[in-house]
Amino acid sequence: MDITIHWTFLPHNDPDASLAFYRDALGFEVRKDVGYGGQRWITVGPADQPGTSIVLEPPAADSGITDDERRTVAEMMAKGTYARIVLATADLDGTFARLQAGDAEVVQEPTEQPYGMRDCAFRDPAGNLIRINEIR
Repeated sequence: MDITIHWTFLPHNDPDASLAFYRDALGFEVRKDVGYGGQRWITVGPADQPGTSIVLEPPAADSGITDDERRTVAEMMAKGTYARIVLATADLDGTFARLQAGDAEVVQEPTEQPYGMRDCAFRDPAGNLIRINEIR
């Protein structure tokens, strides 16, 4: 089977702050920036991986979500427990320093994990957990 990851979705509640984080702090390229119905979807991804993208989307864009579900999503986003993604880099310390200098919310400094992975963690402006693994 030839299956790849094409898109994944993360919610945002401030498109400009999310754009600044993913474009300026992480260095991703902006592939699309689409507004519709007063909402905004921003597609970003690593420049050297044109087939893999993250779509930053309004969390309540799905018309099938109830008002109670919208409140739950908003509460979970505020606590930083709604969504997460794991990225990877060969230069974990350099990436950590760049993100920290850009005022990203540090959750965990680079740490050797007991399961054999060295990683760090941040929260994006919407509260999504961004773990970054070191490629060895």
